[in-house]
Amino acid sequence: MLVTPGAGDKVAGRYLLQETVGSGGMGVVWRAWDERLERAVAVKCARLDDDQAARRLMGEARNAGRLHHPNIVAVFDFVDEGTTCWIIMEYVPSRSLAQIVTERGPLAPEEAGSIGCQIADALVKSHRAGVVHGDVTPENILVTDEGIARLTDFGISRALWNDVTKSTTGSVRGKPRYLAPELAKGQPAGEKSDVFSLGASLFAAVEGRSPYGEAEHLMAYLARAVEGHIEPARRAGPLTEPLAALLEVEPRRRPDAAAARKLLTRAAPPPAHLQERLHDRRTLDLGSSTLRLNRLLRRARDSTPFMLQPPRPVRRRRRPLMITAAALAVAGAVTAGLVLLDPWGSKDGGAEASDAKPTPTATAKAGAIGEARTADPCGLLDAASLSRLGDTELDPDYGELDRCDVLAVNSSGDDIGDVQVNLDGDRDKFDGVLSTWLAGDLTVVTLKRDGMACERAVLTTDGKQIRIIGKKFAPEGPDQCALADAATDHVVGVLADGPVPRRTSAPAANSLARVNACTLLDATALERLPGVDVGNQDPGFGSWSCDWSSDDGEREVEVQFSRDNSLDAEDGTPVDVAGTRSYYVADEAEDDSCTVRTPHRTYTDSVGDRTTELFQLTVYAPQPSKELCDSAAEFAAVVARNIAKRLPGT
Repeated sequence: MLVTPGAGDKVAGRYLLQETVGSGGMGVVWRAWDERLERAVAVKCARLDDDQAARRLMGEARNAGRLHHPNIVAVFDFVDEGTTCWIIMEYVPSRSLAQIVTERGPLAPEEAGSIGCQIADALVKSHRAGVVHGDVTPENILVTDEGIARLTDFGISRALWNDVTKSTTGSVRGKPRYLAPELAKGQPAGEKSDVFSLGASLFAAVEGRSPYGEAEHLMAYLARAVEGHIEPARRAGPLTEPLAALLEVEPRRRPDAAAARKLLTRAAPPPAHLQERLHDRRTLDLGSSTLRLNRLLRRARDSTPFMLQPPRPVRRRRRPLMITAAALAVAGAVTAGLVLLDPWGSKDGGAEASDAKPTPTATAKAGAIGEARTADPCGLLDAASLSRLGDTELDPDYGELDRCDVLAVNSSGDDIGDVQVNLDGDRDKFDGVLSTWLAGDLTVVTLKRDGMACERAVLTTDGKQIRIIGKKFAPEGPDQCALADAATDHVVGVLADGPVPRRTSAPAANSLARVNACTLLDATALERLPGVDVGNQDPGFGSWSCDWSSDDGEREVEVQFSRDNSLDAEDGTPVDVAGTRSYYVADEAEDDSCTVRTPHRTYTDSVGDRTTELFQLTVYAPQPSKELCDSAAEFAAVVARNIAKRLPGT
């Protein structure tokens, strides 16, 4: 005997059902708590005795699951428990456009236009991915209190690459009040029919009725749709002409989603805080004044949260961890080897005189990082896409050269959270994997929450990985896992359309970005630490870091290029390195280690902040701290002199 699910039941052993938040022909929608990831989710189930609903639910999971966009409700998982099927979705605290109109009456054209722009942008994404929604209605448009609109319920969506059998008027799918005329005539749903339904939904929002007028019976709406009977708008104001275009009876004369977005944006632009969300930007304009920072001490982001005077951030080496066999199977085969090109340096890693701009990797495919040194991590982050979590700002020049950050700030400009993206040439073996899921050809790895940090990894199509780390610095800061998940969704959305975006310009002639770190220490220099073999060399991403180790792993020397606000007495004990004031700290990376940081140059970054480019050298060995730090300073002096040789004029 089938049992109807109830509050307190669990789906897949992890989604705790709490309360129903909606229902429809397909089944019931619950608000639930994901006990594994500790977040609220929406859970929709197919009716227990409805095979057709179960198939539709699977279709919704497949079609919506491939779409990652700020204005589309994300699909996380699909669960088949035999007697019941469930789709796990993002939970969006909101009301439907239909509810808003019922409660408040018709909307002002400006408000409806803002909603329309966002849903049109969602349709651009959906149609480019080959998915027709098929049921764009006020009931399926969710609007948050901040005015952010989200398209949901892809229950009758279809993928354009599938064979579709034409329906007849007797089996029309969709709500007659918002149905495109061609659908009422029995033609299959297409991209232009989604545009019509958006226009009909906006018409209803400002006029309070269907563009087919008012009728007592649903078949009357179908008849008017077949006839192409569209009533004129009377309250639409600046939306009058855009709505007329979207509601054009002939599909060939109707704009596509991109043109509809442009028409709506010109007629009724959204409020300033939402405008950036309407463009699916793939490369950030780092010089934009909207991204300028009022930055205080950025080093606080890596330190222990909630402290008024945080200590120096701990920079730990990445150690190989463990991943389950199942996760590896999901991840797919790893491309063997890593070819490190040097587009800005000579064959031995030195700088060239030319300042030619880097060119994209011609063979890079969607989901790939491509050539390491021209890949732009900031092209994977968008401060605006994270703004639903609070005030956010881009910080493009902090930490490793393969890193980019978005900061969450409070009204005083203090950092209260951070999410960073790092590009990695090699894939890690993860420990603490909660789940893995597929997004097209990409694999996303979700790791357990670790204190005030939360980490995700996207395994790319060229055998590399992208790490996304969310951090919380203050009690009022956004949840670190919410930051990581939002950033991951944006990363996946970018990679669905192409490779990692390219850097738009070459680095400065005297930048460490032009140097191959593995050329800075040779066998003679490494003799200072007996046992370390120059042949045991491990280059990092872009050769912007390199380490050399002994066969037993007990001794190691590591060089890494990085960036900071400045170097001063808070960074450790002063030490002279080849005539440059530097700073060392013992046991910072781990026990039996010493790290020396040496500034290389100071510059103004793309958002107007003064930034220090530096290299840090760490020695690991079972020796007293003084001996280790003396050795680290000697190694650093060799590195500094070799950098000067490779970057003339520095």
